Amino acid sequence: MNKISKKMLEKAVVYIILILGSVIMIFPFIWTVSTSFKNQYEVFNFPPKLIPEHPTIENYVQALTIVPIGRWFINSFIVASATTIFVIVVASLAGYVFGRKNFRGKDILLYMFLMTLMIPSMVTIIPNFLLIKNIGLMDTYLGLILPYTSWNLALSIYILKDFFSAIPQALEDAARIDGCSELQIFLKIMLPLAKPGIATIGIFTFLYGWDEFTWALTVTSSASMRTLPIGLALFHGEYLTMWTLLTAGLVIATIPPIVVFLLFQKYFIPNLMAGSVKM
Repeated sequence: MNKISKKMLEKAVVYIILILGSVIMIFPFIWTVSTSFKNQYEVFNFPPKLIPEHPTIENYVQALTIVPIGRWFINSFIVASATTIFVIVVASLAGYVFGRKNFRGKDILLYMFLMTLMIPSMVTIIPNFLLIKNIGLMDTYLGLILPYTSWNLALSIYILKDFFSAIPQALEDAARIDGCSELQIFLKIMLPLAKPGIATIGIFTFLYGWDEFTWALTVTSSASMRTLPIGLALFHGEYLTMWTLLTAGLVIATIPPIVVFLLFQKYFIPNLMAGSVKM
């Protein structure tokens, strides 16, 4: 086997693995979409069929009318969006300080932040529950947003610290020579160059706030404050699960994360800072 054939064979193996991996990962979602257009009897047909014999949108109509899914959707959107904004603001400021400034105790403070990543969020549920209850934030948006923000901050700060520290010092020096203040350097030079990092933590934080179940179940008690994951769980009963309505609700719930990812995916492309400084 010559060198060119060997290289083509390696490329073919890589493509086959990638295609198989993609199919395995995307098939559950395709099956969920398919089930959402079936009737209750067709769901249990054997052998199962991927394409519905009698496709119907009745499941979506019922999911949107028999339960307050619109209210749950709005609650999830408010919580996930507010958490994302809080994390981006705090992590940007902290990441800039850790990445560009030197001060006594900087490394110790950063390690303390990183050590919080080793603590599972489940361990902190009881202390957080007592804290949120004592300050009167049970069954409120802030009762959800504040813990979500704290759980996402450490990793976000670490990611942005690396982005800020990778920005060439020459850019900061040039801005300072041109008369920019520290605030202007941060807002006009550093933040635009850290867009890939900000988009990354923004997407991860939004997905976390959108999908989180355990804390939302713990801290909310009224029907009007339920988030989408808690509301959709109601379709799963002890003796009967309404699979068609549940899958229709799941498809609706996947729309915002997909939209957010499509809007910000371009910032995942690396090397956006390449060429910002002529060497």
